Amino acid sequence: MTLSGTGGTAELFYDDLTPGLVFDLGLTVVDKTEMLDFARRFDPQWYHVDEALAAESAYGAPIASGFFTVSLFMRAYVDHVLARAAAAASPGLEELRWTAPVYAGDRLSSRLTVLDRAPSRAQPGFGTVTLSGTMTRLGADGEPEGDVLRTRFRGWFAVRPPASVPVP
Repeated sequence: MTLSGTGGTAELFYDDLTPGLVFDLGLTVVDKTEMLDFARRFDPQWYHVDEALAAESAYGAPIASGFFTVSLFMRAYVDHVLARAAAAASPGLEELRWTAPVYAGDRLSSRLTVLDRAPSRAQPGFGTVTLSGTMTRLGADGEPEGDVLRTRFRGWFAVRPPASVPVP
């Protein structure tokens, strides 16, 4: 049995992750308490934590730390892909862009696209998959207002194991 990224049984393998494949990672609503708690702990810059100063700024209210925003994306990726995938680890990010401020209450739609893949030369039985992710703010009508996050990264995924041969 091959494990998924969360320890369940994997059903999605390197072989399935073909360039052009798109995953809908669902909708995330930004929780104000979580957003402020994260910023107070990890990124206590005034525009993330001071409601009075942020209200008087060009932002008009506290904005999420970019690292909080990418953690929301990561959670969506885990819930919608890695929980089913034979994922090993990631050799890292190639791009991470915060393209617009994120506010408490924002509704963010996330997508993941498979860009490329190649068998691993260093680790037999695995392949490297290049992925692109976006988070898009949705308006009250559910229509996209624009991206708030773009990322490109690589992940290692196990090749589908050969079918078991019954023992006579």
